[in-house]
Amino acid sequence: MTSRIPVLVIVLLLIGTVPAGVAGASGMPAASEPASGSAVALEPATEAATTGALESAAATNTDTEAAATAEADDILHRTVELRHLPERPDEFEAAFTFDVPEPMSGLTVDLEGAADVRSTEGFEATDEGTYRWTGDVEEPTIRARFPADRTGTGDRVGPSRSGYSFVDTGEWGVVPVPGVSLSYQRDADVSIGIEETVTVDGPGATGSDIAVFGPVTEYERTADGETVRLVVPEAAELREDPDAILETLGEASRELSIAPSEAEVFVAAVPNDVDWGSRGLQYGEADAWVVADAPLSEASNVWLHEYVHVHQRFANGDVAADAAWLVEGGAEYHAASLAYEQGLISFSEFRDHLERGERSPYADGVLAEPESWAHERTDYAKGALVYGELDRRLREATDGDRRLEDVVRTLNANDGQVTAADFLAALETAGGTELRESATRYAHTTSTPETWSSLDHRSAFGQPRTAVTSGLGDEPVTVDGQRWERWDRGGLSGPGAEIGAGDVLAVPAGDRVAVPVALENVDDRAGTADATLRVDGDVVAIEQRSLEAGETATTALAWTPTKPGIYDVRVGTDRLTVYVRSTPSTTVTELRVEPDSVDPGESVTATASVATADSLPAAGRLAFRTASGTERAEPIALAPGETGSVATELTFDDGGDYEVSVGGRSTTVSVGGIESTVESMPGFGIAAATVALGLAVAVAAVGRRRR
Repeated sequence: MTSRIPVLVIVLLLIGTVPAGVAGASGMPAASEPASGSAVALEPATEAATTGALESAAATNTDTEAAATAEADDILHRTVELRHLPERPDEFEAAFTFDVPEPMSGLTVDLEGAADVRSTEGFEATDEGTYRWTGDVEEPTIRARFPADRTGTGDRVGPSRSGYSFVDTGEWGVVPVPGVSLSYQRDADVSIGIEETVTVDGPGATGSDIAVFGPVTEYERTADGETVRLVVPEAAELREDPDAILETLGEASRELSIAPSEAEVFVAAVPNDVDWGSRGLQYGEADAWVVADAPLSEASNVWLHEYVHVHQRFANGDVAADAAWLVEGGAEYHAASLAYEQGLISFSEFRDHLERGERSPYADGVLAEPESWAHERTDYAKGALVYGELDRRLREATDGDRRLEDVVRTLNANDGQVTAADFLAALETAGGTELRESATRYAHTTSTPETWSSLDHRSAFGQPRTAVTSGLGDEPVTVDGQRWERWDRGGLSGPGAEIGAGDVLAVPAGDRVAVPVALENVDDRAGTADATLRVDGDVVAIEQRSLEAGETATTALAWTPTKPGIYDVRVGTDRLTVYVRSTPSTTVTELRVEPDSVDPGESVTATASVATADSLPAAGRLAFRTASGTERAEPIALAPGETGSVATELTFDDGGDYEVSVGGRSTTVSVGGIESTVESMPGFGIAAATVALGLAVAVAAVGRRRR
């Protein structure tokens, strides 16, 4: 989604808390809202709806990481502090504070259209309705109020219904964290990362995208590397024991393999005495709310439905209409399947739930053609049945080696729009042409499968998966094709050394990072190995290998980080903590050129001595500038407190004295041995090296919602 041009760079990027996807657990498909805010459309309180996507910046949201990079000059820190206004329950307040890094020479903020700006410090309003940083305040702030009550209607098929998606009663509230659009100017060779911290001023709790106002009790459990936070307002009465809810979601984390575990999932149990448009809503990356009286022992398990949505990463991107049924159909199927596997429901309840898809009006619709649906919940009913039938057939065709979860994991790694063609191709790769033909028939015609029996279920779902292990290989990590150093975490000190797990490395933003992967089939039968590279939970690269019993294999998976920040990188159960940095993370302490006098056409070696600019690992590519042009050196990485050097060859065709400059240091080269004026670099220097980088961000207008 990012287009880069050498001089003027225009990046389409969502920054901060504008939701990447919204989902609910009941009813009609959601409507797309105008650009005035993050309000979502709702569904009737019985089943669920559609999905959508926006891309969000790679922003770290923990206090630890924000503190670790507080002094970094390639990170823009943003803090959003939310304030409950009990005396004005129709609105809440948000204060946006920006810690602007030195390389940024300009910053413009565009709030949601519904924002009522109350005060600013260090910002001035523009004619376009945006707010421009004046530059005389290091941590400028905008304080604004936003509507607390959000409602919506379905607009895809069927009758329109409405209800609350977010609400504030004065006693308590559940609201969306408001987003902003940013545009900024920065030095030409600098990439800027975004880190955000969201807090509530007073009683309450927040994730990255949903906040709860009022007294709450928090429950927490970590399973499979994923922490689930269950937040229960004092005004809510849980039907189920909170430990039972966390145990159910923890088991799902271990059993569900459509995506890696999230670092944190935020779930709020909201009071049920409100006219909600759905019984649950997944909003943003990993936040959701569920009505407090939702039971665990039912096939249409709202807790599990919303949890599945969190892991449907492909649904946070652009999903074509002909593939949209996979989102709700998959969530409904997996929720019922997980409930059955955990003993929360019987097989007959599981079967009855899927059997709805066989009946009219659901069976009369074509899943890939939403306009043909006679009922707005066709994707929930027929979609879940077809999804489950394809899962069953895939398991049978591969003797349990492949599952539909593996296909969805491939879709999660898709970098563009997910279409029906993508799904069918991935399905064929996993299970063959016959399975693809079945999927085409069931999703692209009115043909509907019959629900399978308990005997058929045991036959297909009772087969164990081939045991294959994966992890970091013994080969080195490479950056731009060069062998790259990894540091033992125990040898590091300073802010950030305690973050994450595994080895640590620093890489320059924009360079290709290749990570070695080792695979082994530890089973006594042949099977398929999935080599996956995960970054902050997202599968950024995937490769499948067929391995015989006992066979090993190696490969390398690549990732090109574009924004500075701290990233959790995983291969199997192995982890790396990767600091993505740009040039300001390094400081040039000395510049020398050898020899300092040459004939025209001869080369000189320019060497820069480099140190870390802060207490974090540093990385970057230095640009050696002369009147003849700019030569970018090989990338360099430094551990905290470490020094190093970078060298490059420079050639001058004509005689004269030439200035060589890098990182604020300069020296002169004499070419031809004759007296002349210095050929300085017109326009160079810190101010003149600044290039505008516009970040035009669509707020929630292009987002779709999942229920």
